[in-house]
Amino acid sequence: MTQPGHEHDDPYLWLEDVEGEAALAWVRERNAEAETSLAATAEFARTERDVLEVLDSTDRIPVVAKAGEHLYNFWRDAEHERGVWRRTTLDSYRTAEPDWDVLLDLDALSAAEGVDWVWHGASILRTGPLAYTRALVDISRGGSDADVTREFDLTARTFVTVEDGGFHRTEAKGGASWIDGDTLFVQTADDGEPTSSGYPRRARRWSRGQALADAPIVFEGAAEDLYISAHHDRTPGFERDWVSRALTFYTNELLELRPDGRLERLDVPDSAEAGVHRSWLLVELREEWDLREAGGVRHPGGSLVAFDYEAFRAGSRIGTTLFAPTPTTALVGASWTRSHLVLNVLDDVKNRLEVLTPPATGQPTTAATGHPTTPADHAPEATPPAGAAWRRRALRAAPAIGTVAVGAVDRDDPGPLGDAVWLTATDYLTPSTLSLVVLDGEGGVERTEDLKAAPAFFDPGGLESEQHFATSADGTRVPYFLVRPTGLPLDGTAPTLLYAYGGFEISLTPGYSGALGRAWLEPGGVYAVANIRGGGEYGPGWHQAALKANRHRAYEDLAAVARDLVATRITSPAHLGVQGGSNGGLLTGNMLTQYPELFGAVVIQVPLLDMRRYHLLLAGASWTAEYGDPDVPEEWEFLRTFSPYHLAAAQPDRPLPPVLFTTSTRDDRVHPGHARKTAALLLSQGKDVTYYENIEGGHGGAATNAQAAHMAAYAYEFLRRHLGGPERPGTGA
Repeated sequence: MTQPGHEHDDPYLWLEDVEGEAALAWVRERNAEAETSLAATAEFARTERDVLEVLDSTDRIPVVAKAGEHLYNFWRDAEHERGVWRRTTLDSYRTAEPDWDVLLDLDALSAAEGVDWVWHGASILRTGPLAYTRALVDISRGGSDADVTREFDLTARTFVTVEDGGFHRTEAKGGASWIDGDTLFVQTADDGEPTSSGYPRRARRWSRGQALADAPIVFEGAAEDLYISAHHDRTPGFERDWVSRALTFYTNELLELRPDGRLERLDVPDSAEAGVHRSWLLVELREEWDLREAGGVRHPGGSLVAFDYEAFRAGSRIGTTLFAPTPTTALVGASWTRSHLVLNVLDDVKNRLEVLTPPATGQPTTAATGHPTTPADHAPEATPPAGAAWRRRALRAAPAIGTVAVGAVDRDDPGPLGDAVWLTATDYLTPSTLSLVVLDGEGGVERTEDLKAAPAFFDPGGLESEQHFATSADGTRVPYFLVRPTGLPLDGTAPTLLYAYGGFEISLTPGYSGALGRAWLEPGGVYAVANIRGGGEYGPGWHQAALKANRHRAYEDLAAVARDLVATRITSPAHLGVQGGSNGGLLTGNMLTQYPELFGAVVIQVPLLDMRRYHLLLAGASWTAEYGDPDVPEEWEFLRTFSPYHLAAAQPDRPLPPVLFTTSTRDDRVHPGHARKTAALLLSQGKDVTYYENIEGGHGGAATNAQAAHMAAYAYEFLRRHLGGPERPGTGA
């Protein structure tokens, strides 16, 4: 339902009533028009079928997570529309046809309970007598962010009922995690008043058989906080309990819950990301941290700094810089194995990996057992000797234009796999490969085992990928990737799809998409991905350059890339389309309303568009650190300059290119009212608007592969129709 604020001048406010009769009647009418005008063609059906074949392929790499002796995977295909949670062993996973043991069938569960359940994940208990026999399973109705947590018996393959003492968190935004076999940390938005963003405000320690309302509160935040949560570090000998207090999207406090019940806040900048592994505190900085007065040094924003944790608690501020940014580099990942730290660095949006090994430290004086943690302190017998250095080794080179991702296999494993990583590599034209890399004691590679390779879903022959740079309005160099046919005639006629995101410090790197390849690249289309400001491709400074009053820089960057594609004769405005979702939907909404002359078609998916009311709708209040607060008059003055809903209302006679809006009724993160209201406004102005709203799907827009294929076909066929192709042999519009 709508919330008060700025209603007096909004004629389409009624469309914010998500499941209101009038609003849903409007949605059904728009959907019927879209199905008739766009989806009722043979080419649409073929595109949908081709995309679904990719999504349902049984030859895809099953993404796994190791716990104990098993590898766990969640899988959807044609036979399992909502999916199955299953497991196998590493030896079996190495084979072409692993022997999968199905633990939970979501299609069967949905049918039995009459609920369209969507998988959100699972957490397996790893310590104590019940280790590896119990899990916490998160599932949601229709894909919404609000979900439930249920305890699952991995041996019996059934949920443990409340009557039998099982844990069950009722539907709300939040989560739960194991402390031990009979105790959880839990936070849920329906526990008293939530934060203003609609997220949990309290964290509790919940014992088996206890009513949640009776569980002791370990921390309660303020109404204006973003999210409160707690978790337990189970590392033997280093067991610690933590409370995370997210103040805004980019600021937080991390507090250790000491064995005596005291909460001890880590004295690090609120804007930093901090975490403790064994003896080490790592602090990743968004802003400069000057420690010279405390005997340390000045650390620039974007750095990663390591401290001995107990020495830091005692007041030492002498740390080791593990990564310092340069004008072209940014840290995009840091993953601990049992003994090593693997850094993933972008250099001009190209990956390189390094393995860092910390100097040896002593072990805790006494192993901690049970909960609460004992003894009262975790002080090691010895700290690293003065001057001890972290060892550094290169791991593996990335493709020239591609992406390498890395993650620990299982640092709980007592054997070699405790210091192993999964390594995936991909690019726009090469399907993903998965390797198991085992590190030696010095951080070098002991062995590499290539485990899986995804199938090719389109022919990359005659295609090439490359990196270019455009110059933005203020002179900033903006990179973008381009995938195009080799020898493409530079006559400005190539149908070209431009994609970008530009927000929340998220980096866009090359990746293989069988759906994109089949529907767009293989028939002859050109694809471009812009690494505009607002993202994380060059570290926190690249992101911060487009915050709030500087948001226009992200839009200027994307416009500069569009102009560069035209100036180089790759394409022309009539053949250039732009696509984006969520924050990227706000981006493409601004392309539509601020730069309509640059594009022949615009695709806007699950978007923010009304920047005057966004903070009042669902999770919108959590994003004021990114965009600004419209209730602050001076901030509304710049917000109104990039609010597509208001920009469109202010220029009703300005010609706009055709636009497709897609969203989801079940999206409880970005309110579907944004897309509904803007589409209704543009339709009243006589603009060329296509609108389609999936009834379920959450913020991802689709809850099943079939829904995802249908939504993808809308985008590709809309672009194909308005940009002049590409058409595949033997088909036609």
